[in-house]
Amino acid sequence: MLTVDRLSKTYPSFALQDVSFELPAGYITGFIGVNGAGKTTTLKSIMNIVRPDSGSVTFHGQDLHAHEAEAKQRIGYMLGPIDVYPKQTVRRVVDVYSRFYTQWDGDVFARYMERFKIDGRKRITDLSTGMRVKLGIAMALSHGAEVILLDEPTSGLDPIARDELLDLLGEVVDDGHRSVLYSTHITSDLDKSADFVVFLRDGRIIANDTKDDLLAGHLLVRGGTADLTDELRARLVGHRANAFGFTGLARTQDLDGVSDSAGLQTARPDLESLMLYYDLEAPR
Repeated sequence: MLTVDRLSKTYPSFALQDVSFELPAGYITGFIGVNGAGKTTTLKSIMNIVRPDSGSVTFHGQDLHAHEAEAKQRIGYMLGPIDVYPKQTVRRVVDVYSRFYTQWDGDVFARYMERFKIDGRKRITDLSTGMRVKLGIAMALSHGAEVILLDEPTSGLDPIARDELLDLLGEVVDDGHRSVLYSTHITSDLDKSADFVVFLRDGRIIANDTKDDLLAGHLLVRGGTADLTDELRARLVGHRANAFGFTGLARTQDLDGVSDSAGLQTARPDLESLMLYYDLEAPR
């Protein structure tokens, strides 16, 4: 549905380098990485808010940037809490916003407003961060978009509201015709909802797979101090050691030949563990 191919953007202190992935219809893709990894830059480059130096984005087989006006009618995006015209009412801001979309559906938007308990008479500045996030999501979902791009949509939401949003995103893709990509640092949300995961580190994609295959391809490793041999260190993606032992992460295939009888314990990781240990430099 949407394909990102070797997208690159260079700043004086940061470079997005050859980022490539696809968003299939009917699935939720989670975009993870620590702050500064390049997630927001990627999303802005996809939407041509930031003009990439090289690479391409295609939407239904057409160059998105060459057909930008047409493509954006069919893409919903929220790159942060709504903060435009803060002294205006929600109703007034949405009235202006809706005029840009030929397929805007006021009835759909009204249902989201009711679902999220947003008062259209309030000024933008009077809404909490969480409510402004919900407003942005309601706007992104109310014009028949086939691809939904969300930057940190669960940020600022309490746990109950986060679960409600994840349920909503699941409903969005249930028809098999729409796709969702959302970035987050709350990896437990992706553990619950994501089908695919794109993992960005220092401006580069280091993993792009189904969530289940990505997690199955790694193991958490625990052991005593004596178990952390030079051979094992070389097999670990990253690790943390203390006076009592160590914990680390390894690719499953890299542990072939390592004996379980050596006192090592292994367990399936979660996405937070992957982020943590990939962000550590494993000594070589």
